Amino acid sequence: KRAFRKKARQFHPDRNPDNASAEAKFKQVQAAYDKIGTAQGRREYDQQQQMANMFGGGQGGMGGAGFEEMLGQMFGGGSRRGGQFSGMGGSPFGSQGRGRQPQQSQRPKGRDINVSIDITTKEAADGGTFSFTFKRLKPNPAGTMEAKSVTLQTQLKAGVTHGTIKRMKGQGNDHPQGDSGDVILTVRIDAGEGRFWDGDVLVQEVKTPYSTLALGGKVKVTLPSGKEGLLKVPPNTQVGDRRRMSKAGLGGGDLDLEFVLNDNEKLSKEQIKALEALRESGL
Repeated sequence: KRAFRKKARQFHPDRNPDNASAEAKFKQVQAAYDKIGTAQGRREYDQQQQMANMFGGGQGGMGGAGFEEMLGQMFGGGSRRGGQFSGMGGSPFGSQGRGRQPQQSQRPKGRDINVSIDITTKEAADGGTFSFTFKRLKPNPAGTMEAKSVTLQTQLKAGVTHGTIKRMKGQGNDHPQGDSGDVILTVRIDAGEGRFWDGDVLVQEVKTPYSTLALGGKVKVTLPSGKEGLLKVPPNTQVGDRRRMSKAGLGGGDLDLEFVLNDNEKLSKEQIKALEALRESGL
């Protein structure tokens, strides 16, 4: 109301006799107040803003500055960003000054959709065209938004790496009053049995007997490329320790070899007795 009274006084016909421009602005102020100056009007305005927020482009509800924001847009102000209100005299030259920057209206945009696609190591090495299906919000004949299944195709180059991200513009959720969001596609490569991803580094488990972990020795390892070799195990190696092999992973990436206890071996009577003796010795 304070903002309304201020603008109403500024453009009131009694203060601006024979001024058609001031009279027109006074009528604009009154029309704006009629729209959101009442409790019902504010509720309707907030509902519109909340609907816009659902699809990624709204500015939030009015709070205590909805009427001031509307006046600012009508008479040369800016918009609120980051909790601060700009405009309404923000420029030292006022709304008619030479230093005023032209307003840039940004269309609201639907929310982006994160999607992942799983491929095999061979598919990653060869590249090609791949399809994936996801759900996006689209308008239906009733005028509301509805989640619908969509299938898209993407081209992946040969040698694509795990964690590669592609942005597909305009393929995300639609906005009822603006542009569509994007699809953010993440490529995931199947690590294979006994392997897993730690970020963008491939980790391969190396099953090692307890005696080799404690005393040191060598274990047989088959790399992702199929190459076999013997890996040296230092004495006092702990379960979970890793050895990094540069460019030995998928697509020429690094490979971490992680030592794990070989629990698949069936212990013989002699081995059980030896372990019992170790336990009695405090080891």
